[in-house]
Amino acid sequence: MAIHLCTHPLALHLLTGLRAVETDPQHFRPLARRLTTLLALEATRDLPITAISLTTPLELMAGQVLAQGLVVIPILRAGLAMLEPFLELFPDVSVGYIGLERDHATAVAASYYCKLPQVTGKTTLVVDPMLATGGSANHAIALVKEAGAKDVRLVCVVAAPEGVAAVNEAHPDVPIYAAALDRELNDKKYICPGLGDFGDRLYGTL
Repeated sequence: MAIHLCTHPLALHLLTGLRAVETDPQHFRPLARRLTTLLALEATRDLPITAISLTTPLELMAGQVLAQGLVVIPILRAGLAMLEPFLELFPDVSVGYIGLERDHATAVAASYYCKLPQVTGKTTLVVDPMLATGGSANHAIALVKEAGAKDVRLVCVVAAPEGVAAVNEAHPDVPIYAAALDRELNDKKYICPGLGDFGDRLYGTL
C-alpha cells in the first residue's frame, strides 16, 4: 500500500516546529502530541462502527458507536511520545510495547522487550515517529502479526522513501500514515531533511 500523508494545514505547521533545530524539549513535546492527534484521526477514519438506539433530551434516534476496541503499540522509546493522544481520543484502547534498539553501525534493529495485549479481531496501530530504513517497523509489524493481528497500520511522523519501500515490500497489506515523506536517508541512515533523533529531542538527551 502507498503512504498516506496528513496534509492538514495544522499538521504542516506543527511539523515545521518539530523540524526547527531551536525547538527545545519543553516545546517539542506538545508539538509532537498535537501532531499525533491529527495522525491518529487520519489513521482511524475508516474504523468499523455499529448502530445503536439512544434517546436524546428530545426523542429516540439511531446513533453510531465504534464497533471494536483499538490496540496501540509504541516502539520504545520514541514511540511513547505518540501514545497519549490515542488514549485520550478512543474509549476502548489496549496498549502493548515493543522495545527495539538500532545498532548505529549496521542500522539493524534488535528486540529487547515485547509485551502485547490481545490483538485478534482489533485494529492494531504500530506507532514510531521516524520511519527510516524500515527495519524497526518491519520487525514490530511481524511481531504483532505473529500475535494474531490482521488489521495492522503503521503511524509515524516522518518517513523516508527507503523505509516506505521496505515496509511495502515486507508488509504490502499494512498502510502507512505520516505527516511527511522526506527526501532520503544519509550515509548514517538518518532521514534528511528530517528533524534529528526524535527520542533525543523529546527527552533532552542530546
